[in-house]
Amino acid sequence: MSVWLLSGAGSAAGVAHWFLVFNVFVLAIVVGVELIGKVPPLLHTPLMSGSNAISGITLVGAILAAVYASWDAKGVLAFLGVTLATINVVGGYAVTDRMLRMFKKGKKEA
Repeated sequence: MSVWLLSGAGSAAGVAHWFLVFNVFVLAIVVGVELIGKVPPLLHTPLMSGSNAISGITLVGAILAAVYASWDAKGVLAFLGVTLATINVVGGYAVTDRMLRMFKKGKKEA
């Protein structure tokens, strides 16, 4: 709660800013669900690869935040961001690779 008060979110301008950010977040969810719902199943693999590229950009941002953060709460959150973004990127590419191997013809791997 103290972070909320210190960020100026209690002021009228702060409330308007957070309301705008929340509206953008909800709009992104609605647009994302509509777009992903209309993608045919055959195109899910390329779509996943594109999502992994975006996650890679998130990883770069988290690394930059970690470089410039001191080791207080900001540094811990930056390190957590780098860790989670790395897991997301590596796991996403592993799943994409597994999906692409399903389409290859020839001998099957164990």
